[in-house]
Amino acid sequence: MSSMILDLPAQETNETGPYALMGRARAKAGKAEALEAALIALVGPTRREEGVMQYHVHRDRADPELFVFYEVWASVGHLKAHLLQPYVQDFLERRHTLLAGEMEIRWLHMASPYQA
Repeated sequence: MSSMILDLPAQETNETGPYALMGRARAKAGKAEALEAALIALVGPTRREEGVMQYHVHRDRADPELFVFYEVWASVGHLKAHLLQPYVQDFLERRHTLLAGEMEIRWLHMASPYQA
């Protein structure tokens, strides 16, 4: 997953807001509870990182094997530093034991003004 760090879209020159993304992760059959626990374990340490503005994990009400996460970072550099944290690297290395396929990441350009 280290290539993911290199493949982050750069912030656009006219972009004044923070750097945001949304992702989806589907649990393997029988692994939804374990995936939820692994994702929730990332929340506390991530929210203490420099540059994090929002970090949320959601579970789909109609499809309990589907998880959606939303992240807002002060800059792409802060997100890159996050992805290199040991606890994130640990999750990325073992994600295939929990996920049915790869995570889908959508890189977002925040169009509205940011308000905390």
